[in-house]
Amino acid sequence: MILRGNRPLSTFLTAALAALAALVAARGQQAVQPSDDGLNLRFANGIAAIVEEKIITVDDIRREIAPLIQQVQRESHTEKEFNEKLQSLQDSVLQDLIDRVLIVKEFYKDEKRKVPASLVENQVAETIISEFDGDRSKFLAYLRSRGISQKDYRKETEENMIYSYMRQQQRKSASTVSPVKIEQFYAENKERFNQEDSVHLRLIQVALGPGDTSETVRTKADDIMKQLRAGGSFADIARLFSQDSRRTKGGDWGWQRRSDLRKEFSDVIFTLEKDQYSEPIIMPEGAFILFVEERKHAGILPLNEVREQIERLLVQQSARQAQERWLEKLRRNGYVKHF
Repeated sequence: MILRGNRPLSTFLTAALAALAALVAARGQQAVQPSDDGLNLRFANGIAAIVEEKIITVDDIRREIAPLIQQVQRESHTEKEFNEKLQSLQDSVLQDLIDRVLIVKEFYKDEKRKVPASLVENQVAETIISEFDGDRSKFLAYLRSRGISQKDYRKETEENMIYSYMRQQQRKSASTVSPVKIEQFYAENKERFNQEDSVHLRLIQVALGPGDTSETVRTKADDIMKQLRAGGSFADIARLFSQDSRRTKGGDWGWQRRSDLRKEFSDVIFTLEKDQYSEPIIMPEGAFILFVEERKHAGILPLNEVREQIERLLVQQSARQAQERWLEKLRRNGYVKHF
């Protein structure tokens, strides 16, 4: 916590308690009802933090985490793990809410900055359409359930727009990486770019139908092979004769690594090169003819093939670091009181 200027802490606490009392009254004294998320036990007075002159309440946190509770439950194997994950989520949400206030404050430091009222109104209108089926009565009922006015909601919308804008500006500031850094990262992390043997696979399947034997299936597959040897397009012939799920796509199964394929296929396909097809492979499910659209051999990918991947990674790292430095500065220069 950093207290700036001569504002005594008691001033903030008095304002906080008065504001919370008003909030409880507006909500019909339901703002601090018991909940299994444990927030009422953590913050018995209903206040989680004060940031500058804004109060962050238990309800503010609860509203943010509510859509995420089921995911936390799915990812937790024990009650202990669930409680730990929930605690971590609550802490993360609280920090995000604190940062949001500090970021909005930073925006308004420049007196020339202003969000046009028309943009805010348009965003509110879009929200009513997308989240309340265009029903204004549902929207107003939602505001009443939160104990806020339309003016409060417009202010909240404006601050959300400011928050998104400021975060985006910070990301843009870290959007370039020098070629030297890319080359250095590649040299130090070559093992990350080691690839398996892989092929861009197409296949034709002749399924084993009722009354078919391996011989009848082989005969059908041989008829298809005659068309391929005559110069027919593998993709076109697959569309006509294949009985697998990718028939309409010309039997296209995309890029497959050696470890992705069953051994009966991998033992054959990786003896072929680009534009080559196999002899029919007879299996219990029928006959399969494999075709190599493209081929990549095992080894370290050259820099020119991974340059864009490395650049994206370094930009993301740089953006995260820049944002964290920026947020730490805002936190140092702002008033934050945790409860």
